Amino acid sequence: MPTATAAQRRQRAREAYDAFMAECPTRQLLDTLSDKWMGLVLASLGGGPKRHSELARKIAGVSQKMLTQTLRTLERDGLVTRTVTPTVPVRVDYALTPLGRDLAPVMLAIKAWAEEHMDQVRAARAAYDAGRPEDATSPALP
Repeated sequence: MPTATAAQRRQRAREAYDAFMAECPTRQLLDTLSDKWMGLVLASLGGGPKRHSELARKIAGVSQKMLTQTLRTLERDGLVTRTVTPTVPVRVDYALTPLGRDLAPVMLAIKAWAEEHMDQVRAARAAYDAGRPEDATSPALP
């Protein structure tokens, strides 16, 4: 069996969706999914379809523009469906697709983990910050 060149190995890794490879498209998806609004929208929709205004009320701090952009990105990635009901006024509902429903438990688990461990994270941050000099010009640690 001939030895593969580095370029051939990178090409095979790209084809296998290896997120550790710089050129892998899964990196873009991971960037998208790691956005705080994405996670909160997916977790919120895990409870069933919701209207834009319901999502905005549930997710404190998200602007209308950011929520709209987030929903469009999730729809483009096949995680959310947008259903328009022609009434007066027009009703628009957002729901998870089967792909989104597959991902929702992961996002809910991350949310639950963060809520459960926030006190420990805050304590670790405080301890770290207390041990670090405030002056950025101080010598680097070994």
